[in-house]
Amino acid sequence: MSEFAAARAPSLLKAVDRVLIDADTLARRVQELGATISQDYAGRVPILVGVLKGVVPFMADLLRAITIPVEVDFMAISRYRPGQKGRVRVLKDLDLDISGRDVLFVEDIVDTGLTLRYLLKLLQAREPASLEVCVLLNKTSRRLVEIPLKYVGFEVPDFYLIGYGLDFREKYRNLPLVGIMRADLLRVKIPQ
Repeated sequence: MSEFAAARAPSLLKAVDRVLIDADTLARRVQELGATISQDYAGRVPILVGVLKGVVPFMADLLRAITIPVEVDFMAISRYRPGQKGRVRVLKDLDLDISGRDVLFVEDIVDTGLTLRYLLKLLQAREPASLEVCVLLNKTSRRLVEIPLKYVGFEVPDFYLIGYGLDFREKYRNLPLVGIMRADLLRVKIPQ
């Protein structure tokens, strides 16, 4: 992490056991993804779709790294939790019509793949011209279903990760890095 980023977030950094991906490495990889996406979709105007809230930092940086025209839309869902029989509830649907359009679904992290599989089936039923996935963090050790991921930022180990959009009880999304959360904080209530 850069000295500037560390100076901005000293209280947030107390929750980080170890930095997994620093801000500079994140920025470089997002630029690479943006360049590849720009090349792959040259001459087309894809719609980038993200799920609120975790994808916001990645999506914003990825948008700035893409050099072709794109459109953007968001969904909001109730997250899949084990024991809920795989039910996902859409709280905010897309505003744009994706029928016949190239859609790039952008995710911050994929672990089990259950929620993403549900959302991809939902979007595929709307008959886009193409539907691909770009994920910043791929946690394959927790995968329960196979998901085709066209663009992958990083393969990550099975730790509780925070920062760059990833949260713990809605906190730490604004860390400028991806860190492994301190295990002792996972077991205690975080002060408001």
